[in-house]
Amino acid sequence: MFTSQGPTLRELAVQALSSVEHGYDLLAPKFDQTPFRTPERILDEFVGALQPSGPFVAGLDLCCGTGAGTGVLGRLCTGRVVGVDFSAGMLAEARSAHPSADWVRADARSLPFRPCFDLAVSFGAFGHFLPKERPGLFAQVHAALRPGGLFAFPVGAPPRPGSPGYWATLGFDTAMRVRNLLWRPPFVMYYRTFALREVLAELDRTGFAVELLPLDGLGRRPDGSPRCAVVAARRRD
Repeated sequence: MFTSQGPTLRELAVQALSSVEHGYDLLAPKFDQTPFRTPERILDEFVGALQPSGPFVAGLDLCCGTGAGTGVLGRLCTGRVVGVDFSAGMLAEARSAHPSADWVRADARSLPFRPCFDLAVSFGAFGHFLPKERPGLFAQVHAALRPGGLFAFPVGAPPRPGSPGYWATLGFDTAMRVRNLLWRPPFVMYYRTFALREVLAELDRTGFAVELLPLDGLGRRPDGSPRCAVVAARRRD
């Protein structure tokens, strides 16, 4: 939920009518007081799931925002940690929170890195990429990882049809599509375009060997499936 220190309804409306980059520049000072910031409980479970695969040396936080994932890399990596984002405002907040990390302003669809990372992570950013952009995005991450490097990110179980979460995400995506038909510049953010089966197939085609690591500490659904898991995609040699 939004806190009293979070953005006002007017500030959110101004952000939603901006471009993605400028919208996040505006939201950055109050972003950590919104429900968009990845909860600490998920970050802790994520660290626990990846620790058996480490230790890692160099880490990359893709679309780092205010640096929640950068803090995760600090717990998993023994060497250099880099956060990359295209919002100068978000990078400024991240730099303040994690002064020991390195920061790069860049578009994730065109990363300025050679294969130098052992672990790449991303939290909550994939809704900002259209499905047609994902193969290129995954190829950029693949190219930034050393052979055997790991690309990891959490995924939640999709809401069941008819549930409150189902109608909330459907309503949000519908509103965004209408907004983008009527207003420029577009603001790309969709919750229902990241279908796990398609994502796993795209990662495989890009050159990753993929497994799912359930985050059991976050609970299971009535059918026994995990409420949240980590996609762990290892770059094949």
